[in-house]
Amino acid sequence: MISSAMVGGGIGPAEWVLNAQVAGGYARLDPITHLAELASEFGLAGPGVGMLTAAAVDRLVIRADEGVEAVATVGLRVPTWAAAPPDGVDLEFAPIRDEAAAGTDGPRPGTINIVVSVPASLGDAALVNAVATVTEAKTQALLDAGYHCSGTATDAVCVAVRTDGPADPFGGPRSRWGARIARAVHAAVREGAVDYTAQLRRLAGG
Repeated sequence: MISSAMVGGGIGPAEWVLNAQVAGGYARLDPITHLAELASEFGLAGPGVGMLTAAAVDRLVIRADEGVEAVATVGLRVPTWAAAPPDGVDLEFAPIRDEAAAGTDGPRPGTINIVVSVPASLGDAALVNAVATVTEAKTQALLDAGYHCSGTATDAVCVAVRTDGPADPFGGPRSRWGARIARAVHAAVREGAVDYTAQLRRLAGG
């Protein structure tokens, strides 16, 4: 697997992936220890990948494309652009700072976590390229769903591949597996973003 997660990040063998939901006002300062505790509770042994999110994991979206499967949990409480002025105030984070100062927490969770499984082996360079493909497809999906952003500042990704068979050297969006990854991720994230918007409208209406 290749992942940007706090637990199991980087490239290496892994046997499980955990995407755990936490409260919107999550305040633990030891998330790695917390994830290890959760993995133990679920009987997950050996190396694995662990991610945290305040998005509703029971609203995950799964989409497949020619053998590739993408799972996305989508929360857009603080949508933001990746590039921001180095000395500027990122106004996207004002709601979180205000809520923290007031000791309150709003109803809208953040973070987009994406897990992709590929039924083939990819070389290290292809794995890195696959993560870029996932990110590009995620941003395209958000724009298509009406969100003016590239994601959130706490998004995480994990791509899992097989370890047997010849390793494909390519993972870009026009490669055999990269194209499938892109389509599956785009479909999952777009639906998740649309569902998130519908949740917000329901909250606003009642």
